[in-house]
Amino acid sequence: MENSCPKTRVFAVIFDLDGTLLNTEQLTKDILKNFLAKYGKIQDNEKEKKRLGMTQKESAIAIVNDYDLPLTPEQFTREILPMYYGKWKEAKPLPGAERLMRHLHKHGIQFALASNSLSKNIDGKISHHDGWKERFVTILGSDQVKSGKPSPDIYIEAATRMGVDPLHCLVIEDSLVGVKAGKSAKMKVVAVPSLQIGTDTFSVADSILHSLLEFQPELWGLPQFEDWVGKTLPIEPINLSGIFTDGLFHAYADNSLTVLPDQIWGLYLGWVKFDELKVSKAVISIGWSLGCCNSERKINVSILDGSNHNVYDGKMQLLIVGYLQRSISEDNILILNNLDILDEDKVTADAALSLPAFSHKLCKSFKREDYVVDDFCVESEI
Repeated sequence: MENSCPKTRVFAVIFDLDGTLLNTEQLTKDILKNFLAKYGKIQDNEKEKKRLGMTQKESAIAIVNDYDLPLTPEQFTREILPMYYGKWKEAKPLPGAERLMRHLHKHGIQFALASNSLSKNIDGKISHHDGWKERFVTILGSDQVKSGKPSPDIYIEAATRMGVDPLHCLVIEDSLVGVKAGKSAKMKVVAVPSLQIGTDTFSVADSILHSLLEFQPELWGLPQFEDWVGKTLPIEPINLSGIFTDGLFHAYADNSLTVLPDQIWGLYLGWVKFDELKVSKAVISIGWSLGCCNSERKINVSILDGSNHNVYDGKMQLLIVGYLQRSISEDNILILNNLDILDEDKVTADAALSLPAFSHKLCKSFKREDYVVDDFCVESEI
């Protein structure tokens, strides 16, 4: 959901890290909760949402004060940081992140990393991802500038190191703290919120997206993507197991590997399998059901083989392999409800899933083995 082409052309891109490129925040969300429980404290989720994007030092001071912990901020940091180290290496790129960085690198567009994390922690997060450190022109942590976000210092320094005027830089951020920092630096800013909150919260941003899959480089004077297959986009396969009932899929919550990133939204195509039945094509609409106090993932599945699976209740395996272009809107509005699955989506998905690029058998060569389910990798009737 992006704006029309800006008057000022972009010559360099500056990324935030946590919640923008890597799914570290969702992966580590229970660490503070468990830590506080040791001291008889209950985590306040609203307070933690407001801390999103803070520097490590600011966050430590606030947590110690808010929960009245019998620790200094320094003691708190020393105790809790080791709990994060082991999780960081498990963090996966968020949807569209790897694709965008490869695209910019291929076309010689400079890009940098500017995070409120300490530089040594940044290294611990990205060192597990091949080629990431080499692609960034510069990598900056909050300890390398006078003040972290929302101060513009880190973004101005990144632009200086790249030799690009801030007016020609595009910032991509997930937190309001980061968005404000980018705008204070006089840069264009794309917000990709890592929380399910309304558009008005990020109204200061120039553009608001559900995920980087929606990013359209040409709107910023950058080269267009060249990987669309008609109206569909092959994506890194995501495998989920759960229960299917009344047209809705409910992923099992007891396996962290099946947790979808919050940024996953829109229309997708993929494959489903019920128990020992054959593999079938499907269109999947992923959104949120918003309540007064919480939000829940809502996944609608429309099976394309003509059988009456929509009345089937039972275990289901779901392999998402592609993204439908109709998910991308020109309106700068962050819709959280599910998109309706139209007949045109079914026709588009059915044709695409007959192509090798969207085959369920591709998981044989899929590098991230934690997403692979053997049942999808064998020869089967389609």
